[in-house]
Amino acid sequence: MGSTILSTGHYAPVRRVGNAELEARLGLADGWILRRTGIVERRYAAEDEALSDMAVKAGKMALERIGFDRSRIGLLVLATSTPDHLLPPSAPLVAHRLGLSRAGGIDMAGACGGFLHALAYADGFARLHGKPVLVIAANILSRRTNPDERASVILFADAAGAVLVAPDERPNAGIRGIELATDGASYDLIQIPAGGSRRPFSTVADPSETLMQIRDGRAVFVKAVDMMAATSERALANAGLGLGDIRYCIPHQANARIIGAVQKKLGLADEHLLSSVAEYGNSSAATIPLTLSLRAAEADLRAGDKLLFTAAGAGLTGGALVYEV
Repeated sequence: MGSTILSTGHYAPVRRVGNAELEARLGLADGWILRRTGIVERRYAAEDEALSDMAVKAGKMALERIGFDRSRIGLLVLATSTPDHLLPPSAPLVAHRLGLSRAGGIDMAGACGGFLHALAYADGFARLHGKPVLVIAANILSRRTNPDERASVILFADAAGAVLVAPDERPNAGIRGIELATDGASYDLIQIPAGGSRRPFSTVADPSETLMQIRDGRAVFVKAVDMMAATSERALANAGLGLGDIRYCIPHQANARIIGAVQKKLGLADEHLLSSVAEYGNSSAATIPLTLSLRAAEADLRAGDKLLFTAAGAGLTGGALVYEV
């Protein structure tokens, strides 16, 4: 028994924030952001839009694209770092609003690598229990960035992506190889310092301590590229495959420089890379399923095609997996 991705969905907020707006506010020269990140614009959620609202829209698209019977779904996995509330988790609310009457639901906080962990969980659940799983990755990072901190505000965005994973009789379908990784020695390179059990909200005097901070952008770049490239090579080896067997690679859309560096290390040709970072920026865990759904038509995936997903983010945590559709 294997698994397969039956459908994809996505949602991006209406508001577009172009580089000119940020460059004017931050005192940067015209074109500065594009040259350093490859990002042209990013999407920001509306004031009345919560994480669950975006997740529901992406999940609804994935279900409605194929008219899927919602009562068949056994589990909803929501990969997010920006839930509606710290408690309760947001997955039960999303499942309820989607009409998943017989599904369990769990939030999974894995930062930019969250989708990889969610997909691994979904693949195992579908294989073991024979029930479909809806995986949604979503984030509203515009509310977690300091508008005056250049390193983060030029990158991060809001979006949601979804994949519907179902059991498949083909034993090779689904995850063929996987390699997950952590680097806890780099735990504080990307961090929201306050608001957890280590430093509760009640102890915070400076509100900026509850916003995302990138302490060493150069170190993040080097370590993320190394983690994504190394785990990709090991995931391929675990699958008994080579890069030439891969139809498309969808890396986490951190920024164009990281994507390009990983592509160069792997020796991946342009025609095998799918990206959305220029138009949508970095929405953390959401970027891989967002890109997959946005590019689904042009990718023209067929049964047996093999995809390589790889990511690295805060923690540091990340990895890679090879998935056969």
